[in-house]
Amino acid sequence: MELVNLKDSSEVVSFSQAVKQGLGRNQGLFFPTSLPKLDNVDALLEMPFQQRSAYILNTLIGDEFGEETVTEMVNNAFQFTAPLAHVADNVYSLELYHGPTLAFKDFGARFMAQCLAQVTGDNPVTILTATSGDTGAAVAHAFHGLDNIQVVILYPKGMVSVLQEKQFSTLGDNIHSVEIEGAFDDCQALVKQAFDDEQIKTELHLNSANSINIARLMAQVCYYFEAVAQLPAEKRAEAVISVPSGNFGNLAAAMIAKVMGLPIKRFIASTNVNDTVPRYLLSGLWEPKKTVATISNAMDISSPNNWPRIEAMFEQGLVDKALLTAESVDEDYTQIGVRQLNDLGYLSEPHAAVAYKALKRTLADDETGIFLGTAHPAKFKETVENILGTPVALPKALSDVANKELLSDSLPADFDALKSYMFTTLKA
Repeated sequence: MELVNLKDSSEVVSFSQAVKQGLGRNQGLFFPTSLPKLDNVDALLEMPFQQRSAYILNTLIGDEFGEETVTEMVNNAFQFTAPLAHVADNVYSLELYHGPTLAFKDFGARFMAQCLAQVTGDNPVTILTATSGDTGAAVAHAFHGLDNIQVVILYPKGMVSVLQEKQFSTLGDNIHSVEIEGAFDDCQALVKQAFDDEQIKTELHLNSANSINIARLMAQVCYYFEAVAQLPAEKRAEAVISVPSGNFGNLAAAMIAKVMGLPIKRFIASTNVNDTVPRYLLSGLWEPKKTVATISNAMDISSPNNWPRIEAMFEQGLVDKALLTAESVDEDYTQIGVRQLNDLGYLSEPHAAVAYKALKRTLADDETGIFLGTAHPAKFKETVENILGTPVALPKALSDVANKELLSDSLPADFDALKSYMFTTLKA
């Protein structure tokens, strides 16, 4: 696979180099110079999840690792399911929270860990990543205890749920969690600044596990095929995918699946009140506002990192821009969505509720809607309990960490402070 820096077209790299490097020059994202078109999609949809995913990823990157290696990487990473739950009539939920940290980020983080193991060998690596909630846990668990890898996770103080924080801030060892006095966008900006700092990049062998890393994005393509595979065959051509969107990596992966031949009729970018993209699609003006804290906190992002990849697909004619609509769902309607789903016998949480409400606004009678369930409802236990007035049981993965001591450090949203922390902590 050949990839180009979307901010500097003179920088063209292999998949392995893109995985090792994370970001290109000028903080540019890497994106494939071409995407393969699958001519056997119907047959693929009849395959088991792991076998199909290995085929898809071999088609994308197999020329660098070999079929046997990629298949082993997929089998090691995707050791859990992504069931499609029938919620009501023509509405389904793709449940992406059956991995070890109960969030969709497990797919990308675990596959990225496999990729890094292939491309770095025994060389030291520092993973620096920002999280608005679930990335932190997925990355922490994917890399915890691995030799020669140090992980620094930045998160906005007071803007992730208690249980989300516990999942990545109680591990210790090679996992260093840092609460930043600011919003997620501040954390994300610090990560980008670090990638522009030659000393950090060179001496600490910097990499990122955010969705800016192409390995995570490639892994996420696979579960969209799994979603459509579980639909009745007669409903596949009318599938509408509603993606709860914060950093927009998930939507970018869905569009790549479409480019490769997956029958998706159209997409809905579902945001909370941090609505940069819905406003942009209406006005043509990119005008991020100050980030607002919401109960769907993983989507509290005003400057989505992955949007340039989506724009690239539009500009290259790979995806028709008319196939994307965007809906902003406010706090009241998010809570209504949680209640409505509960009335249908389906326990959910705020992010999925945003995607559900956005889907219901525009879904036609002859369409089949799929909204993404990106996290287990218990990860937002207090919020869901407050909305529904009923207790939410904790699964073992959460009950095991609920009473553990936080091991986080705290820093201002200041790059010099972060740089000093990284050299002091990681060089110790």
